[in-house]
Amino acid sequence: MFFCLFANRAWAEGETSVTLSVAGDVTLGRDENYGYAYSFDDEAKKNGLAFFTKHIESIFKNDDFTTVNLETTLTTATQKAEKKFRFRGDPSYVHVLTRAGIDAVNLANNHTFDYGQKGYSDTIATLKRANVGYFGNGISLMKTVKGINIGTLGYKGWSDTKAFRRQMADDIRTLRKRGAQLVLIHFHWGEERSYVPNSTQKALGRFAIDSGADLVVGHHPHVIQGIEQYKGRMIVYSLGNFMFGGNKNPSDKDTFVYQQTFYFADGKKQPKTTVRIIPFRISSVTTRNNYQPIPLQGKEANRVKTKIVHLSAKINKPTWLVYEK
Repeated sequence: MFFCLFANRAWAEGETSVTLSVAGDVTLGRDENYGYAYSFDDEAKKNGLAFFTKHIESIFKNDDFTTVNLETTLTTATQKAEKKFRFRGDPSYVHVLTRAGIDAVNLANNHTFDYGQKGYSDTIATLKRANVGYFGNGISLMKTVKGINIGTLGYKGWSDTKAFRRQMADDIRTLRKRGAQLVLIHFHWGEERSYVPNSTQKALGRFAIDSGADLVVGHHPHVIQGIEQYKGRMIVYSLGNFMFGGNKNPSDKDTFVYQQTFYFADGKKQPKTTVRIIPFRISSVTTRNNYQPIPLQGKEANRVKTKIVHLSAKINKPTWLVYEK
């Protein structure tokens, strides 16, 4: 009832809202060992880059700040890391991000160094040229939107150590000292194909909120996990895949875009918030992955939404539902 009354309140002059959108793993390119046919590269050559963003532009271009996890390199480097999967995309693929309306990407994951330091440096240079923001691996990002300073951080959340906690708390404090009015944290964490967050995810996510984060989002499991409201703030444990060139046909193609609107009065964040879950499939066809994410409708949308609520209930009572638009 409190939320409904608050939501209907007329906002006075000097008050504003900022809507953030977040989505999961974006791999523009492929591992060369996959073969070319039906790969991301193949689809790009056949259909052009606009193909990939057809169904998401209207969402991301109408919010205020969109972030995803960029789980690839954008480079022509050839020296590969010694590991099983190594993702690389042509630097021109950065235009997929700009076409989509993606403002910034997380680089703190297990694939941004797939082509060594050169591949990583090339990726950053490519993002800079395209005016796409980036954060993670010790890099913070501050962006001013509608007069509100948004600070963004990214981490690999494999282990919960005192040193890591100190670093994260220091990073959040530093952003606040720089004037951040809203702090968003991306974590690359958890176990692949696990639908329930592990104890490390929960501990780090809650500590991030305790340290001053306003929103925590996660990725890496390649499937979706639930959402937890903790001390009035949200932890989105796994957004799953989104535009994922790392797998030609994953068995679970469910994903979602998480949107949250924050409200400010005279520069101060207010208790009011609204949440929007947009169920997606990572592909516009069901028989394989064509790397063209599409929002779901009708029964399929309801199925994915119910799945998110069910997975949330495995963590805690899904009290965040009262904040939905």
